Amino acid sequence: MHFLEAIFLGFVQGLTEFLPVSSSAHLRIVGAFLPGAEDPGAAFTAITQLGTETAVLVFFWRDIVRIVGHWFRALFGRIPRNDPDARLGWMIIIGTIPIAVLGLLFQNQIETTLRSLWIIAGSLILFGVLLGIADMIGAQRRTISQLTVGHGIIYGLAQALALIPGVSRSGGTITAGLLLGYKRADAARYAFLLAVPAVFASGLYELYKTLKHPTVEVFTMAETLVATVVAFGVGLAVIAFFMKWISKHSFLPFVVYRVALGSTLLILLSLGVISA
Repeated sequence: MHFLEAIFLGFVQGLTEFLPVSSSAHLRIVGAFLPGAEDPGAAFTAITQLGTETAVLVFFWRDIVRIVGHWFRALFGRIPRNDPDARLGWMIIIGTIPIAVLGLLFQNQIETTLRSLWIIAGSLILFGVLLGIADMIGAQRRTISQLTVGHGIIYGLAQALALIPGVSRSGGTITAGLLLGYKRADAARYAFLLAVPAVFASGLYELYKTLKHPTVEVFTMAETLVATVVAFGVGLAVIAFFMKWISKHSFLPFVVYRVALGSTLLILLSLGVISA
């Protein structure tokens, strides 16, 4: 039964990681409704995210190779330091610093207190509304080539908010990008690229801890790895869909979904149907 649950959760992870609806919140919520009614855990969430981020590497492979290559060439003076792709590499590094620092400082709270369903419900609603506002008032004129150091830091702080389940890594960074005046597709592209270093670092760290100090978890390592493979396949399909969607549509459906899900969760918690 656990294998089937792990596969289902891997599907949920892949489906929700790139949509601005918070994959960590969905894993936590869905886990509460599975037969065991247990939180899959922060380690399971972080490790399965390795699958979805591998999907990012595959989908944006050419972009990533070009950015890394140009960054190294600019670093050694072989091309101008203001090369657009080299600059983008620096922006990704700068944007990763906030989540790295805050993730280490608040690791205990992230793995315990912040996984409360009350907090998740509130985050879904609040940041869903913020996404809707940003989508309505954002100028949507800037492109990713216009990123500045200041904007990179703001993007990074927005990504760090995703340490709170319910905020959404893509949702938080896209919201920041829209408020800064970036086009939807450009805000999303940078959000996905920005997530790669942080998610791989977090996932590999949790994998290392799990292998070095095995503890009694909801899912075994084999079940977690199966879920990770499923998350990769589903995530790859979702990226392709999402990048086409946002070039022609608004984020309103995701805003409505977030508010509805968060409100339903608050009702169920208030009635005692599920435990926080």
